[in-house]
Amino acid sequence: MLDWLEKSAADLGRGIESGAIDPVALTQAFLGAIEGHDARDRIYARVTSKRALAEAEAAAERARAGQRLSPLDGVPISWKDLFDTAGVATEAGSALLKNRMPTRDAEVLRNATAAGLICLGKTHMSELAFSGIGLNPMTATPPCVNDPGAVPGGSSSGAAASVAFGLAAAGIGSDTGGSVRIPAAWNDLVGLKTTAGRVSCEGTVPLCRKFDTVGPLTRTVEDAALLLGILEGKPVPDLRGASLKGTRMAVLETVALDQVREAPLAGFERALHRLREAGVELEFLKAEEVTEALAISGPLYTAEAYGEWQAIIETAPDKMFEPILERFRAGASFSGPDYVAAWHKLDGYRATWNARIAGYDAVLLPTAPILPPNIERLMHDQDYYVTENLLALRNTRIGNLMGSAAITLPTGVPSCGLMMLGLGGSEERLLRLAAAAEPLFGPLFGTP
Repeated sequence: MLDWLEKSAADLGRGIESGAIDPVALTQAFLGAIEGHDARDRIYARVTSKRALAEAEAAAERARAGQRLSPLDGVPISWKDLFDTAGVATEAGSALLKNRMPTRDAEVLRNATAAGLICLGKTHMSELAFSGIGLNPMTATPPCVNDPGAVPGGSSSGAAASVAFGLAAAGIGSDTGGSVRIPAAWNDLVGLKTTAGRVSCEGTVPLCRKFDTVGPLTRTVEDAALLLGILEGKPVPDLRGASLKGTRMAVLETVALDQVREAPLAGFERALHRLREAGVELEFLKAEEVTEALAISGPLYTAEAYGEWQAIIETAPDKMFEPILERFRAGASFSGPDYVAAWHKLDGYRATWNARIAGYDAVLLPTAPILPPNIERLMHDQDYYVTENLLALRNTRIGNLMGSAAITLPTGVPSCGLMMLGLGGSEERLLRLAAAAEPLFGPLFGTP
């Protein structure tokens, strides 16, 4: 049963289908692992044991009757603590929302429940989802699987940790500027950023509604594809016959390769080498619209985030971690005309970007240019905190600004991910490319 905790969600589903795995025993195994883990209270904000076991019993009955609802019926997963859960506090990592009690599940959770998935509980996250590093002294900072002294990445920090430490078969997170992909990369997982507007955010605590997206953190690309279909309530993308043969990909030079540190660069170069060996045609790409878009991200992100949260924040600002509070308040320096003008510019940059990348199967870049930063130093060195948070988010934010679909894969170098970007709405295509590339990178090791 212990090996169940290390299997992919799809393999667990196949075990349930064959009769080799009982959903109740599986759920009990995960719940037992959660309760016995030293970092339990750093990873899970709340464990929904009663709900999980009731859902598992129903899944077991369906399995015995041959009436399973989906390939993942009976598989236990975790949920970031910004997805509303009926009768269970949903606090989005913030003391400002303590004891916030939804009366209805978020739409994506309803879709997952309708497909038979088991809800293990709610995972810790960055405060109101406004940090890429995953540090949260106001509630909890989950661990990083590769470095006990480092942050796990954010804001879907606990979602990543729950999977990486074998405390969930998959985790559901959100990505506004990199919040699925950064923790996925730093914990050697697959992370899918969906196109804004594709997967419902109804019942999800917002940060920046025009950028907010929902996506899975998983052990495999197959799991990500299955969960995309389930979260949408639509057919699952077909990965059969996925191949890299005849593909042409661009390596983004503009900004994305600046200040990339040794290990992430090694992982990225190793991945490019393996892709070339597999027959992928690689071309280096310059795109100045990326530079221009990043330059206007201030009004685009902070103005909307502060507009969303100002009234609540200013009732009790002392309940916030100071760097997060300052980041929100930075939005007050931008006017309504600043915000509107920035969006007009971004629409133009997106059009240029889409035309530029249309001839490529994907655009490649390191998921993050840095490794997970040290927790203690982040707490006591403000300049380090600001620098590392901005660098952590820089590459992933390109995908959000440009309206792209994106996926990160482990490269074989610990905490170093390879990101693939595609046109908005190209998730199926990216998932097929990622599925074909996944076997190339092999197990984790220290040097390329």
